[in-house]
Amino acid sequence: MTEPPKDTLVRFLESRFACAQACTECARASALRVSFLDPGPLAPPLQGGPARRPAAMDTAREGQRHDLRRSLLLCVEVCDATCRLLSEETHRDEYGLRLQVEWCRAVALECAHACDGVPDAADCAEQCRACARACTDFLVVLG
Repeated sequence: MTEPPKDTLVRFLESRFACAQACTECARASALRVSFLDPGPLAPPLQGGPARRPAAMDTAREGQRHDLRRSLLLCVEVCDATCRLLSEETHRDEYGLRLQVEWCRAVALECAHACDGVPDAADCAEQCRACARACTDFLVVLG
């Protein structure tokens, strides 16, 4: 088996590192965004009872918040797993690596779209898009 040209190997390693770094930044931004999500307003207690969630009037907003939270948490998990995989020096399964990076790209784009409609989430959306671009660039180098 012949060694690949040195410049090809360097480009591969640089792209792999850039992708891992972008995944880490995306995971951090998504985790930070999750920590800022308000779990939702509580309605005043009924006759001295415990506080309760409001009924149907806020269900649409609750659903959107839940979907955003789910998307952000998935993004954190997938980006973190991808970064760990890219950081392993001994990982030689190109097919598995490609699948993980493609999944990460898809999840990061989904998360960016989920953040688009949320006030004060532009930074998170941009980090997710940067992660998706880095994944795309790495897949090109991976060939």
